[in-house]
Formats: sequence, C-alpha cells, structure tokens
Amino acid sequence: MSGWEEAYWEPSFGAPARSARQSGHYQRYVPDFVDGMMLAVNGDLSRKVAQAERALRALNDPGAGGLDGIARFLLRSEAIASSKIEGIAPSAQQVALAELGQMESVRGVSDQARLVANNMTVVRRSTTELVEAEELTVESIVDLHRSLLPDEPRHHGLRTVQNWIGGSDWNPIGAGYVPPAADRVPELMADLVAYLNGSAHSPLIQAAIVHAQFETVHPFTDGNGRVGRALIHTVLARRGLADRAVLPVSLVLATLKERYVAGLTSFRFDAPRGSEEASLAINAWLEVFVDAAMVAVAEARELMERVEDLIRDWATRQTEHRMSRGLRAIPRSDSASARLLMTLPEAPVVTATTLARILEVSFNAASAALDELHQAGILQVKSIDRGASAYIARDVLDLVNLAERRLASTRFDTRESPPARPVPARQQADQ
Repeated sequence: MSGWEEAYWEPSFGAPARSARQSGHYQRYVPDFVDGMMLAVNGDLSRKVAQAERALRALNDPGAGGLDGIARFLLRSEAIASSKIEGIAPSAQQVALAELGQMESVRGVSDQARLVANNMTVVRRSTTELVEAEELTVESIVDLHRSLLPDEPRHHGLRTVQNWIGGSDWNPIGAGYVPPAADRVPELMADLVAYLNGSAHSPLIQAAIVHAQFETVHPFTDGNGRVGRALIHTVLARRGLADRAVLPVSLVLATLKERYVAGLTSFRFDAPRGSEEASLAINAWLEVFVDAAMVAVAEARELMERVEDLIRDWATRQTEHRMSRGLRAIPRSDSASARLLMTLPEAPVVTATTLARILEVSFNAASAALDELHQAGILQVKSIDRGASAYIARDVLDLVNLAERRLASTRFDTRESPPARPVPARQQADQ
C-alpha cells in the first residue's frame, strides 16, 4: 500500500545558520509499484484518451506531411526547457546559428544558445537510443540522465541520499514533497522500467503513469525534470504514437504549473493498491496529462498548418521571381532550389557548404539555389565569419518564436495571456 512514512532528520552541522541545522520528523512518500497495477479509467476520460490518441496518430501519419518540418521546432523548445538557463531564452536565430556552429565557424553566438543547441543534439540522440532499444533497463535511464548532465558527474547514478522539493536547502523539514528513501529507489526503478517495457495500458496512459511515477520516485539528486520529460517522448515513440517529433506535452504541463503540481499530488495517493480511492486519485492525474496532450496536439497541428502556408507563400514568391527572370515558372521537383524550399523549415539557417551536404549536391548547385531564394526575398544573408555568410529564413524563425510564446501562455494565446515562463522577446532583434 502506498502512503506516507515518518522519518527523522539528523542535523547537518555544516549548515551556515542555526535554523538550517534543524533536526526533526518529516513525512516522505512510499509509492506502490506500477507494473501490473490495477486501474479503472472512468468513461469520460477513456473517451478523451481515445480522441487524443486518434489525433496524435493522424498528426504522426507520414502522409500528413509537415510534422517532419516542425520536428526541430518542437525539439528546440524542449531543449530550452531541459537546459539550466536561469530566466534566459535565446532567440531562434541564435540557436540556429549555434547549431550551424557545430559544423562551421560562426562568430557572435551566445553561450546560452550553444547550450540549447548542444542539448538538442543530446536529447535527440539519447531519446533515439531509448526508442530503438529492444528492451530498456534501469541502466538505460541512468545513461540518459548522464547524457543530459554531462558536466555534473557528482549527480550521476541513482541517488544514495534523501532528496526533497521545496523548503530549505539543508533539510527536508517543511519541504513541499519528499520522495521515498534512497534504499527504496533501485527496486522502484526496476519496477518502473518493467512497466515501461510492457503495454498494459494505452500509450498515452502509460506515458502519464511513467512520468508521474518517475517524478514521484525522484531517483537522481539533480536533473529529474529533464529525464522525466524525455521519458514522455520515449513511451509515445516506442508505442508508435509520436515517433516523428517530440510532442510538446511537457511544455504545456510547465505552462499549466499549478494544475501539473496538483495532478502529481493526486497521483501520490494514500490508499490500498487497486482500490476505488486509488483509481480516482490516478484518474485525476491522467485528466491533467491527457488535457495537456490534447493542447500539445492542437498546437503542433497549428504550427504544421502555418509552416504549410509559409511554404506555399514561398513557392509563389519563387515563381514570380523566376518568371521575372525569364525562367520556367516552377523549378523541377528534383532541383536544388525546389528541394531547398522544402528543407528550410527544418534548417532555417544554412550555408552553401551545409546545404550541399544536406541535399547531396555540388557546392555550386547549392550556392545557386540559395542565391535564387535570396533574390526572391525568401532568404536573407548574414555574415557569420570573415568572408563567410549564412542564409537565413527569418519567416521560419518568426514562427518558432511565435510557437514558443503561445506554448508559454496559460491560454495558449498571447493576446489573452502573456507568456508565463521565459521565452524569446517578440520581434527580438538579432545582432
């Protein structure tokens, strides 16, 4: 049976003040195992889950088009949320230039942008490894955590000490939440991985339970939030529900922070396993998670539609430019300029060298394609190093910033409520 147990905190004599050297009793949570858990999902919620999963499958359908084009948008937003940046959200252009800087020399890129770009690479690589693995183990999760905190070895591995959320830095007395004792963590993580490898529940419900149980166990001394977010995508991708992009569920949950915390609090029930009371508590959390998933699907669909509209607008501009030059109105579908038009949403900042590698064409063909779209007013040129320039699709970067601001609004519309967490400024100028 899950519930709260009383523990006693011995004072830390290295604390800076007498108040921090406090000792006393506190309550920590002992969760039930989730593998093989009995769960009754209420009728209204089950229908909402089915609706959300149908919408997500439709979004993920290769025939739908567009999701591949916004995959990097969503990954970038997730990377910002998973980066330890205090109150700073680098602009889309800065991050795109930092990504370019991983392959070519680029001046003037901020450290924050480099951090996000590097985190994008890590999140993409790590979650791909988890998704493709035949079977996950506890060590798989430990490896994911290590990759997300590469420069913090003191936090690597399952915790061997008590941790807590909120309250004092020196003791858990009065903390907002205290996870289970460290000696319970290995078996709780083994149970969580066993559940993750199965399919007892629908993909969306499984993702919700994996995330809530992971955050409840809080198995690491730092970086739990980053791993918990990655596990949402891991479940949805392994179950074939969202394997082409990171659905921004965790970003919606971060925006709706009060509901999110209330949902997790409900999940930490004090009742016999399989009881009606336990099911009601879990249902309350599932309601929060599924609502967030439905918002995430709606926002991803809107972004897809905006990208598709943008590509149509570009095609019109390209046609008008070509006709003004006496060229055939529409380039061949296999030409570098036609393929570049479809590549820009995924790679909005490129050089001729990078484009030649992406499209597998000659440097001259890549240069000609970039120049054509520049002349058509689709791309702008920016100096990135002595004698080197990059081509930038600012329309795409504007969409990225708009999407991030919408996802950070508690109404998911900045006209109705401003962003509730750090995002790039509107119409931010890049130097």
